[in-house]
Amino acid sequence: MLRYYITDRRPGGWSTTTLLYHIARNVDRGVDYIQVREKDLTARELYDLTARAVKIASGSRTRILVNDRTDVAIAAGAAGVHLRAGSIRPERLRSVLSQPLLIGVSCHSLEEVIDAQAASFIVFGPVFESPGKGAPKGLQALQRAAAASTVPVLALGGITAENTEACIFAGAAGIAAIRLFQQ
Repeated sequence: MLRYYITDRRPGGWSTTTLLYHIARNVDRGVDYIQVREKDLTARELYDLTARAVKIASGSRTRILVNDRTDVAIAAGAAGVHLRAGSIRPERLRSVLSQPLLIGVSCHSLEEVIDAQAASFIVFGPVFESPGKGAPKGLQALQRAAAASTVPVLALGGITAENTEACIFAGAAGIAAIRLFQQ
């Protein structure tokens, strides 16, 4: 099962130092991917944070990705980028890259999943109720998304230790979360 930690220091009012502690803790736990998703940072601040996260994850199984900033991902030596729904299409991005990068894509419908098959993986949701994320799609929608995809689909939105097994049973290759990994 793949585990995907999405960072967000804002709810806790964390400094970047505290966030780096949580990144290191999740690297030590063997999380597969960490998406640096600090939307309020300048490009320079995001680069600095990402470069430090890449250094923390160096030599581990954890791969660092940057939220929707391919330039920062490349400059900081991250393993990839995570594209928001409605961002540049993964196949278009691949066509202009001079180096291979992991490309994750957020999807909220079956149509978006089918359209994102050039990605390395898809994060689908929200599966369950999650603050500010709209109506939950549910396990049946997750099952349809996973069945329609040729790339791994990870469940997102309201993911807890208690409902992870249901997501995997529905066909998800793993889970993605903020709160679960920041607790």
